[in-house]
Amino acid sequence: MQRGLVVLPLVTSLAMSIGMRAQSELASLLPLLRDAQRGKIAGDWKEAARLTARIVELNPVQPNDWYALGFARAAGVLQSQDVSGTWQGTLRVNARELRMVMKISNAPGGSLNALLYSIDQGGAPIPSSSVTLQGASVKASFPGPGITYDGRLDSGANSITGTFTQGAQVFPLNLTRATAESAWAIPEPVAALKPMAPDANPVFEVATIKLSRLDDPRLPTIQTLPRRLLTWKKSVRNLITFAFSLNPGEVLNGPDWLDTKYDIVAQPNGEGQPSQQQWQIMMQKLLAERFKLSYHRDKKEASIYVLTAAKNASKLLAPSASDPKGPPNLALPALGRFRATNATLSEFAGELQSFVDRHVLDQTGLSGRFDFSLNWTPDDGQRALLSGFPVPPRSNEEVPDLFTALQEQLGLKLDAAKAPIDVMVIEHIEKPAEN
Repeated sequence: MQRGLVVLPLVTSLAMSIGMRAQSELASLLPLLRDAQRGKIAGDWKEAARLTARIVELNPVQPNDWYALGFARAAGVLQSQDVSGTWQGTLRVNARELRMVMKISNAPGGSLNALLYSIDQGGAPIPSSSVTLQGASVKASFPGPGITYDGRLDSGANSITGTFTQGAQVFPLNLTRATAESAWAIPEPVAALKPMAPDANPVFEVATIKLSRLDDPRLPTIQTLPRRLLTWKKSVRNLITFAFSLNPGEVLNGPDWLDTKYDIVAQPNGEGQPSQQQWQIMMQKLLAERFKLSYHRDKKEASIYVLTAAKNASKLLAPSASDPKGPPNLALPALGRFRATNATLSEFAGELQSFVDRHVLDQTGLSGRFDFSLNWTPDDGQRALLSGFPVPPRSNEEVPDLFTALQEQLGLKLDAAKAPIDVMVIEHIEKPAEN
């Protein structure tokens, strides 16, 4: 290593310009420095930095002593580079406190990896896509949930002052290095539920429906947990498109209040974890029972988009690390910021429909489930469709349009076409009774 070639001559020259006591201390350190140069002792750079700083303090800086200051700074950088270990801190989101743990480890080739745990939300590990350390600046990205962490390491490498960003939401998150005694316990992974029987015909055993609050700060969401479905700030039209895998423009003859938003908490009967199709079947039954929905099907010629895969798609799309039998998570935390975990490309095509207001047909030919993120700059039409979502923080990097982002980031193409599509013609629907 080049830096090792400078250390011994530098320290020897310093010994000539200071008192006997410092020379004695320095002489005792020289063998340790030699071992450190040969890679025998990992921690001696910290001691070198400590002693060098003291020498500079004792010996007034002269022009020929700038080398000493240079070494002290270099040793400080070497010390700060030791960022591997367990870091923990409390994230305050509105009135809620969440304990966060980040475990950083060294990877082959000198790179870094990290696992993030939100231990008050189950503690499932969230893998990083990148971790960088430049000087004292620490940056980590976790693309699954769309999280980034940006912090600054203190000179003692014992704390990081930083910010936690998810979508358009930014919160302070300061981390401290944990010891074996101070480290928070991470919950054991919860055993995965067995899938619901494929031939089951489930219904929601319990379902509460309430009008969404106008002051609710949460993003519009439909979320499926192992044994619970949650929606907030989702319109009746959204519920219909979710239940029947439709584009909003494929729901015809609805009343004006179809865009009224509701919050729903529902729990299925039976045993096991429902599949995506079973969740949709239960939502169809809920719409029929509580909203009195009746309809008929029809076809119409329409402009659509066809989703296809380029040659590099298999390299850009990462296979999901989640249980392939588990539910997908597809989220838009901010305008032009999409995150997917454990999702098929058919499910992704269904989500794309809400961004482009056209039916999207999956013809990628790629099976399996994937974890990925997609960042793009929405055009005026997409901004109107997604007006309920927050604007992401400004970036110095140029973010492409949706069609370019799909090709560059995921290896996917979206081409316009004409085709007959199925549409739903509403015959009757009523506002639900809240409970």
